[in-house]
Amino acid sequence: MEDDYDMDDTADDMGEENYERGMRDSDSEDEEHGQSNDKIPDTSSADARKGKDIQGIPWEKLAITRDKYRQTRLDQYKNYENMPNSGEAAAKECKPTAKGGMYYEFRRNTRSVKSTILHFQLRNLVWATSKHDVYLMSHFSVLHWSALSGLDTELMNVQGHVAPREKHPGSLLEGFSGTQVSTLSVKDNLLVAGGFQGELICKRGH
Repeated sequence: MEDDYDMDDTADDMGEENYERGMRDSDSEDEEHGQSNDKIPDTSSADARKGKDIQGIPWEKLAITRDKYRQTRLDQYKNYENMPNSGEAAAKECKPTAKGGMYYEFRRNTRSVKSTILHFQLRNLVWATSKHDVYLMSHFSVLHWSALSGLDTELMNVQGHVAPREKHPGSLLEGFSGTQVSTLSVKDNLLVAGGFQGELICKRGH
């Protein structure tokens, strides 16, 4: 049937071409504002209180204001939905908010650690296990970033060869290489990464 959904085709579509495009798209917003990540300094809470944009976007140098840009995006951006009207249904369960309300306290925005999302439908590639610990994908690396020290540590690199240390039924003993991670989970000292081709990589003691 024409309406059948082939997961293999989807994996192929979200393969190397989309991987490269995903890497480029992660830079697109910075390029749109005329700066790269390396050139935009971190933003502190003191900077924000003085009126600096928390994302580090230099609105004063642009030909459009933040409010105008946001309104244009709201008017023109079409949200992708797997289920029709799912946004409206979810909105009914959310508490109403008012512009200018205090919903969080900004502390710091850092540009030194950069997450890279392979495909726009992926949602589980950044995890915060505490107020200070963030786990994320950056290209082929799984990183841990500490908000206290400001340092990032590579926990796993899946670009090269990955092979299991233990033998279990169904395990691919020869391992695999160049894994494109599509989902990530971190909890109770266990890190689990899943790939587009069904790879499952687990690591304890991170």
